[in-house]
Amino acid sequence: MKYMLLVCGDDTADASGMAPVEPWVEELGAERGVRLHGHRLRLPADAVTVRVRDGEVLRTDGPFAETKEYVAGFDILDCADMEEAIQAAAKHPVATIGAMEVRAFWDEEDAEPEIRRLDAELTEAARERDIDRAMACYAPDVEVFHPVSGLEQSGVDALRKAEELWFSTLAGPVDRQVLDFRLRVDESVAFSHALVRTRATLVDGGALDTTARVTTGYRAAGDRWQIVHQHASVPVVAGIPGAEEVPS
Repeated sequence: MKYMLLVCGDDTADASGMAPVEPWVEELGAERGVRLHGHRLRLPADAVTVRVRDGEVLRTDGPFAETKEYVAGFDILDCADMEEAIQAAAKHPVATIGAMEVRAFWDEEDAEPEIRRLDAELTEAARERDIDRAMACYAPDVEVFHPVSGLEQSGVDALRKAEELWFSTLAGPVDRQVLDFRLRVDESVAFSHALVRTRATLVDGGALDTTARVTTGYRAAGDRWQIVHQHASVPVVAGIPGAEEVPS
């Protein structure tokens, strides 16, 4: 479960003897994978408080309330339960001079089924040779390293042209088979790593049968997910001693 750790500093506390934060970040992040991400915030004096009253936007320079304690930063933790999150917060150096507020994220729908549905849409779009259906899975500003051109395609319009070029070399439906699919989801971004086998008949009567490693980045856009980055790596083994074909 995910928890928000609000790091509350204290203007009146003496921070000269406080331990550095970096070891805590290293232990909980790189070593244990509990800390997903986080960042420091600028001081309350740089804050702007916004209210709307009777349709009028009221802006006040400074924090919401005058207090010696203020939110100095935040961390996103992924813990088994509140007790584990509290233990992580207690190890934070700022806890020795300030306070750590630990709050669980509001329960949300699992994003994984929606992202897996996107991949299924790509499979169906390939089978039906439906470019519009495939392009609906991508964000307008998508960046794709396309295996047909061997070049990066910036934007959905450029990707559409590359897909049209690819389909022009094929006859009939395209069989897209996902042999392996691994997914990691955060609040608004996700990444998948897949082994994808593609089989089709070429217009000259030949056969296409290739397996690629596809890395895909996703971004939450409102109430749905879109593909914002995709890189397909096709193995090249010709002339490389000891290289082996990817098993089909």
